[in-house]
Amino acid sequence: MNGAGGGGGADGDVSGPPSKGIDDEVRRVVEQAKELQDAASSLIARTSNEENSIRQRAVSLDATIRRLRSSIDSQLGQRLIDPKLADKLEEELQRARCIMVDGDASAFFPSVPQGRLLRMFLGPINVRASRKDVQLKVKEEYNSYRDRTALLFLLFPASLLVLRSWIWGGCLPAFPVQLYQAWLLFLYTGLALRENILRVNGSDIRSWWIYHHYCAMIMALVSLTWEIKGQPDCAQKQRGVQLFLQWAILQGVAMLLQNRYQRQRLYTRIALGKAKRMDVVWGETAGVDGQLWLLCPILFVLQGFEAYVGLLLLKTAFVGQISEWQVVFCGTLLVLMAVGNFVNTVQTLAAKSKFKAKMKRSKTKHGNAVKGDNNSPTPQTL
Repeated sequence: MNGAGGGGGADGDVSGPPSKGIDDEVRRVVEQAKELQDAASSLIARTSNEENSIRQRAVSLDATIRRLRSSIDSQLGQRLIDPKLADKLEEELQRARCIMVDGDASAFFPSVPQGRLLRMFLGPINVRASRKDVQLKVKEEYNSYRDRTALLFLLFPASLLVLRSWIWGGCLPAFPVQLYQAWLLFLYTGLALRENILRVNGSDIRSWWIYHHYCAMIMALVSLTWEIKGQPDCAQKQRGVQLFLQWAILQGVAMLLQNRYQRQRLYTRIALGKAKRMDVVWGETAGVDGQLWLLCPILFVLQGFEAYVGLLLLKTAFVGQISEWQVVFCGTLLVLMAVGNFVNTVQTLAAKSKFKAKMKRSKTKHGNAVKGDNNSPTPQTL
């Protein structure tokens, strides 16, 4: 009994020291956690102060650039400065701003307010990336999304029209058409979300293209409720649907050309300091004249065809062949989008023409400066 009691006491003595050791280690861990928290808080405070200082410098420098631009425009309007010198100064200011916006300093500029679409889908979440590599990854994903959807935009309606002629006896079933309309809703919603995120991260996407995708989203949503008429007289009832699918094929071709040409143009402008890496240019701003001669007719034909489809839908509604409200709504929306696309394209081409005239004056000045020097390189055409 005594031996058993002694053994019990021995066991208690053995278990004591390990327990005390664990207790001491836990206390050390707690102290280390507090020290780590204090160090992290101190670092965040120092970093926050430095960030505020850099942010103020970035905002101040951006305001200075805007003031200088306004001053140059004012002096140019009053003819107090030579136009060639004004162009040169404007180009230097643009290059300086591209340096800031394309570099790590871009994270310290005030963020663009998020659009209602982002707030509606994501809530009050900040989607601005603080690192430039993350911003560029967002843009590359946007470009990849456009490449993928351009191919589908071409193949999906083409498949429907081929199956209509070969299998469905000239009459489109309702389900495949509604499936295509549902895909259009997904497509334009994805584009609008990505473009809003790009704008928050410093891209210069034109507002019209985002509004255009809003209109396309609404039209796709409304068209899902549009009953697809079949026999009898299927060809007449589905005339608007057939024309819309044909227009979509042409749109897919134009999107493929745009995606190819716009990247060539944007890379050139980035290399020259004329654009930011987060910028997105559209097909009508493609680089060389040969590309414009190819794209511009396609774009204007697309816009005319879009308006024609819209007017055809309105005509079928007003003459009583198809009286659903969806026909009137989609027809009106197509006409409005065609007009908006045409106006935006003309404005872009006018801006491009003005830019090319400015570059021509700059090259003429440069050519006069190096005239007679046979070893001087020839200025490259943009």
